[in-house]
This record gives sequence, structure tokens and C-alpha cells, in this order.
Amino acid sequence: MTVLYAKQALLPEGWARDVTVTIGADGRIAGLDPARADIGVDMLLPAPANVHSHAFQRAMAGLTERRGGSGQDSFWTWRKWMYRFLDQLTPDDAQSIAALVQMEMLEAGFATVGEFHYLHHRPDGGAYDDPAEMAARICAAAETTGIGLTLLPVFYEQGGVDGRALGPGQRRFGCDRDGFAALMAGAGRALDRLPGDAVIGVAPHSLRAVTPAALSELVAGAGGPVHMHIAEQVAEVEEIEAAHGARPVTWLLDNCPPDPRWCLIHCTQMTAAETGALAATGAVAGLCPITEANLGDGIFDGAGWLGADGAISVGSDSNIRISLTGELRLLEYSQRLRDRARAVLAPPGGSTGRRLFDGIVAGGARAAGRGRGGIAVGQWADLLAIDGGDADLIGRGGDAALDTWIFAAGDRLVRDVWAAGRHMVRDGRHLHRDRIRADYAACMARLAQVL
Repeated sequence: MTVLYAKQALLPEGWARDVTVTIGADGRIAGLDPARADIGVDMLLPAPANVHSHAFQRAMAGLTERRGGSGQDSFWTWRKWMYRFLDQLTPDDAQSIAALVQMEMLEAGFATVGEFHYLHHRPDGGAYDDPAEMAARICAAAETTGIGLTLLPVFYEQGGVDGRALGPGQRRFGCDRDGFAALMAGAGRALDRLPGDAVIGVAPHSLRAVTPAALSELVAGAGGPVHMHIAEQVAEVEEIEAAHGARPVTWLLDNCPPDPRWCLIHCTQMTAAETGALAATGAVAGLCPITEANLGDGIFDGAGWLGADGAISVGSDSNIRISLTGELRLLEYSQRLRDRARAVLAPPGGSTGRRLFDGIVAGGARAAGRGRGGIAVGQWADLLAIDGGDADLIGRGGDAALDTWIFAAGDRLVRDVWAAGRHMVRDGRHLHRDRIRADYAACMARLAQVL
């Protein structure tokens, strides 16, 4: 049992001073009553979930910024490069990269990762001896880093909405239904070796990659979170509409209605009517503003979504830059650039940072299958301590300090992070940073010889 004392803390009911938090042996918050503290911190926050990650893409960061040929670069040209890259990755590489990603997430203030895991097979598409070999490597990385893991094995059935066969770059993703059932079973066994806060969900990749029949079957059998990409690109919307006679979100609402178990990733190409209708289902929007900007996806209608009381969460997707404050900052700034206004996502008279942070704590916990979230008795002790003595926070507390951290100071103020009570970041450094970075460096040295 560990007892923390915080000079100020953000509780579900608001800011409080002189807060004592007791973390039980099971990793949950056992009490908020005064007690003698083992650790003192300045500002204590609930640590949110990073709900959407493709860990292996971290090793590509910076390698796709050259313009190719004379045409316009896009998500689709980026995807071709990604397919070439992933053909080189071994299970050892995947584990080393995932450990670095998870460490960087913890150091940025995230307590949990939702790993949207679709790198299943050998480069030729054949299964490993253990069909869940690559999922087990994600779990092994989490065992090293101590991050909370929501593992989301991806079902990827076809090469496009027209039912075409998987292309060369997609062979490592593809499964039939029996193969996916075996993969899920193996992933569950790998997850059983992790602490009790680990969660398994399911991820039908997208309406392009999964048939309607398979989507319905997967959702009906899901015992945990359901995550899916949707409405990310204009070309995707056009392809779905041509095949199914409706835009992706409209088709989903009419044929496989989401509910609060769902986390729908990106949603950057929605009409106003779709935005309101999807928000009303209780599904969480999984937003990845840094990746969406990097890939030119478009701008999520945050004002319309929050205006309809929609639930939000954030993820780092391609992991080109892992930054909790950066995702929130770009989410708000994209709205400002589009609308030529300020504080677009703030409530009247309220704080932008507070509204966004409260939103991703609650929405992220639900999307990750981690309860309600927040610093409350019975919830997982996912906690984040900020350096209140930093020059940027002098004389500031409460929402003003939160806004300053998100919009000015950034992730460098993160001092300590607990994931289900595991104190993995101390004084701004992950406990195993040196070993994790050395493994990653060796991995990248090998990849540099083959790319």
C-alpha cells in the first residue's frame, strides 16, 4: 500500500487542496482520507489513456517526409511506404519498438495504451508457430514498461470494400474468421501473464477491410471494447458510399449501431448530422490530432461533437510524436484555424484545457475498458504528477495551471506516473529507460541495414 500527498489534485468533483490518496495492493484507489504520506507531489491529475496506437510505426517517424514524384502526396502514398517498412520487422523488432513507445507514453503522462494491433503474421503472410506471437510481444513489452495495456487485435479480412484479395502489403494483417479466433485465444493467454488491469477488446479494422457480416459477428461476440477506424479520408468515404450506398458513419448507424463500448477512430470526415447522431450513441471518438495533421486527414468537428455531449479520447496512432499535451493542443488549435476563433472547445466562461482533459480522462477510461477513470475510490490508480514549482506555473493553480501545462509548458512538467498503482515514471524518467533505449537502438541499427 502506498500513500500520496498532493498539494492540489483534480478530483471528479473539481480541484481540492491537501489531498491524500491511498493506493491499495490491487492497484486501485483505496481511500482519499488523511493519512501519513510516503510520497509528496505538487499537482496530481488522473492519468488518461492513449486509446489508439500502432506501435511499430514509431520506428518510421521522420522517414516519410519527402515528397514523392510529381503528384500530390497523401495518406495513400504514405501507406505504400508503411507497407514496405513493415515487411522488414521481426518479432524481436516489434517488441523493442513497442517497449520504447510505451515508455515514451508513460513519460508523457499516459497510464494506458490501446494497442490497435494488426501486425499478426510473417512477411509472406504465413502464421507464426504461435498465431499470437506478435500479440505476445506487445504483452511482453507491457510487462517491461508497466503500462496499462488494452490489447485490440485487429480483424482484417479483405483488401478493399469491393472484396478484393489482400495486397502484398496487407498479408501480415489478414485473417479468416477461424484464424482470427485462434489469434484471439492466443492473445488472451498472453494477456493473462500481465497484471489484473490488462484488458482485451476487438478491432474490426474498418468498413473497407471487414465485411458487414463479419462486423456484426465480431460485435455480437465482443466482451470488451470495440475499436474501429472510420471516416478518416475523403477517398474512403467515396469508396464506402459507392459500395454500400451510404457514407461510412451513416451506414454504421443504420446497419450496426455503435454503443458506449465503441471507440471510433478519427471521424474527420463527417457531416453535421452524422456528428450529432454518432455522439448520441455514447460511442467515444478516438482522436489523433498529430497523426491526422501529419497524414492530411482533415479536422474533426470538435465543437459540434462536444456541443452534442459527445465523448472524446486521444491517441498517438502512428506515434510520429508522442505527446499528451501536444494532442490536446492541436485538437483545440485545429478548431481555431478552421473557425478563426479562440477557445473554441471551452464552455462559456470556462477553461479549454479543463474541458478537454476531463473529457479524455472519462472517455479514455471507457474506451480502454478501465471503468470511469478519475481520482476516486475503486478506480484504477492511474495518476500523473506535475511539477508545480516550474517557472511556468509560479502563482498558478487549478484550471489556470492546467491550461498553462497544456498550452505553454508541455509534457516536460510530468514528474511521476502511476499505472494501476505501478510507479513507473519518477522524476521524469521511466525506471527502465536506459535498457529500453538500448534495445531500441540495436533494433534500429539492424533495420537501417535493410531499409
